[in-house]
Amino acid sequence: MSILVDENTTFIVQGITGREAVNLTRECLDYGRGAKIVGGVTPGRLGRDVHGVPVFDTVAQAVEHHGSPIDGSVVTVPPAFTKDAVFEAIENGVKLVVIVTERIPRRDVAEMVELASENQARIIGPNCLGIIVPDVIKMGGIGGPAKDAAKSYRPGQVGVISRSGGMTTEMSSTLTAAGWASRRPSRSAATRSSDRATPS
Repeated sequence: MSILVDENTTFIVQGITGREAVNLTRECLDYGRGAKIVGGVTPGRLGRDVHGVPVFDTVAQAVEHHGSPIDGSVVTVPPAFTKDAVFEAIENGVKLVVIVTERIPRRDVAEMVELASENQARIIGPNCLGIIVPDVIKMGGIGGPAKDAAKSYRPGQVGVISRSGGMTTEMSSTLTAAGWASRRPSRSAATRSSDRATPS
């Protein structure tokens, strides 16, 4: 069971041609049942592909190419362009935005959260490694390469939410080693409570 993503979740990677995003895309495609990355967006790179994922200039082009609404986006663009990327995603019907980028101005974050709220969308991040459903899908770089993520994150009875990517992996590894495993881990800088593991 998952809360935000499952094996049917479709998403795009904004900034897909950047070095970090190229690696992140490969990791997502390789993990679990394989992510449904239906496109990437980098202005000026229309017609290219990254690990078989088509690249578009705009989110609107990606949605049009996909032929139906896209569930989510992983945003990996530089801080100065993050707000525009998130606005573009939400304005094109994306309901879940995972922001990997860090050092985004607070005012930009406030405006992104406000727009998301007005459009019944959800933002995870910024400065977020992503969301993972063990053995099923990951959206973002959480857990690293697929083989490493598979060791740390196993299906189970416990969900993990943390403000620290390293702590998320450590808690999930500990739960796995203790036989509890974990369910629905996500790492979010937007989480304001202390690191915790919560029974489901």
